[in-house]
Amino acid sequence: MEVKGSSKKMIATQEEMVANKVPIPYRDQCAHLLIPLNKCRQAELYLPWKCENERHTYEKCEYELVMERMLQMQKIREEEAKFKQGGSIPLIPKTANT
Repeated sequence: MEVKGSSKKMIATQEEMVANKVPIPYRDQCAHLLIPLNKCRQAELYLPWKCENERHTYEKCEYELVMERMLQMQKIREEEAKFKQGGSIPLIPKTANT
């Protein structure tokens, strides 16, 4: 399933997230990495030095999503600034010959 405005696809299904009790705020494109991380955490009694590889992979995925959203917001702000400066959207695009 694709998420609008994101380059990452949803890998975990709703059923998998419900079965693994993933909290609703964490049901994003990185949920498929959170499921094994939570299983590892429970198996290792939440010891902070355990499950480092799973945690790093999950946190990297979340970081990439945040950076992607920041870039999208920056583009939106630039477009708004351009529009406020009087740059209107042309109805008829200029061709290469004119």
